[in-house]
Amino acid sequence: MTSTICTTNGIEDKVQKLVIEDCSQNGNTNHNDTEIEDMKDGDLKDELCDPDNPICVKFQDVSAAAYKIKSGIQRTPCQKSHMSALTGMEIYFKKEFLQFTGSFKERGARNTLLMLNKAQKKKGVIAASAGNHALALSYHGKDLGIPVTVVMPIVAPIMKVSLCRQQQANVIIHGADIGESKNLAMKIGRKQGLAYINGYDNPHIIAGQGTMGLEIVEQIADIDAVIIPIGGGGLIAGTALAIKSLSPKTLVIGVESEECASFKASLEAGRPVYTAAGPTLADGLAVPLVGVNAFETAKDIIDKVVTVSEDFIALSILRLVELEKAVVEGAGATALAALLGNKLPELKGKRVVIPLCGGNIDTTVLGRCLERGLAADGRLCKFVVTVSDRPGGIAELTKLIADLGVSIKDIHHERAWLKNAIFNVQVMCVVETRDQEHATQLHQLLLDNYSSVIWGPLTV
Repeated sequence: MTSTICTTNGIEDKVQKLVIEDCSQNGNTNHNDTEIEDMKDGDLKDELCDPDNPICVKFQDVSAAAYKIKSGIQRTPCQKSHMSALTGMEIYFKKEFLQFTGSFKERGARNTLLMLNKAQKKKGVIAASAGNHALALSYHGKDLGIPVTVVMPIVAPIMKVSLCRQQQANVIIHGADIGESKNLAMKIGRKQGLAYINGYDNPHIIAGQGTMGLEIVEQIADIDAVIIPIGGGGLIAGTALAIKSLSPKTLVIGVESEECASFKASLEAGRPVYTAAGPTLADGLAVPLVGVNAFETAKDIIDKVVTVSEDFIALSILRLVELEKAVVEGAGATALAALLGNKLPELKGKRVVIPLCGGNIDTTVLGRCLERGLAADGRLCKFVVTVSDRPGGIAELTKLIADLGVSIKDIHHERAWLKNAIFNVQVMCVVETRDQEHATQLHQLLLDNYSSVIWGPLTV
């Protein structure tokens, strides 16, 4: 792809004009639920995210954002990784999960709040979010004295809902998904005169996220590539703009989950197109339609986009916990997954920066991710083997396993549904091995000693 940085007019005047017009038309804060529900969806167009008039963010906007937010956000470290030798690359991790609310979203949130005019700061803002955007707005809204309302879907983690309320945000739980939450948020915003803030496509959000790119270039010299996760596109748009402006030779590579490759599909179509999202560990990237402003800003300055499987996302979370002592959510670990999945072999021997974008992973989900990562790494294995039901049959199996140095995590035997010899028993085991080679040795040992062995996912 070519690396042409857009040079359209600045965004500040256009944004302020639209906000002022919206306030003047919707200054009355009195409303009732019936009026909100009766509002037509056609009235809910976000003028700052207009597909017919996309806003192309400029480098000057990113630079201005960096100056505005520097006193309110963390300048996160960008440190060499313990995984450099493992991957054959010189890897540096930009640790955005160390922001106060645990994600890069604070950059755009603070910038957008600071760009509001005085009247809008007094009225407040509203947004729809299942997590990180809501947290960032709530925290910085409280810090700046700006009222914040967030509409969160019913699937939003309880922990994130509680944290938003702790920051004195007005939290409304509504909608089976983020689309329904956004619909209500825009209706309430129109009725109460609240500025609606899109979490990935508002131009000031994009400019704020781009400040991460400025820090990366300042912290690490001679960068060959930066690999960035893509959801709605705001982070990669702002960051690519900053990096390409300061270091044109640096490759900017985007990564998406295979379950929702909406940006890649949009690049192929030449415009944002809807892409159905499947369930993914990188739930923060599951945005079916990328932002129009983000796409317009990023489409000509991204060098490559790749997709990664769920197994490698889980493996990335595991590697980060074990080797970096960093707890990172699925969306934040996706860029590393591209390297572990060997999707970018051309970067061998290169200096590569990866932002670890967020650390707000639910505790129960983390446990599942670690187990799935162990399975993907060949260190957690499952098999079913048919053994003799005579005394000593199962003992012989466990001795074989123990003698190889494999640890049994779970064992279960079944007789009723076995279709062959009556004096046999089917034994299902979940075991822990050192690595994939150790697992392969166990598999071969079982095949050498038993006539019926079912290995791996076929037993699920």
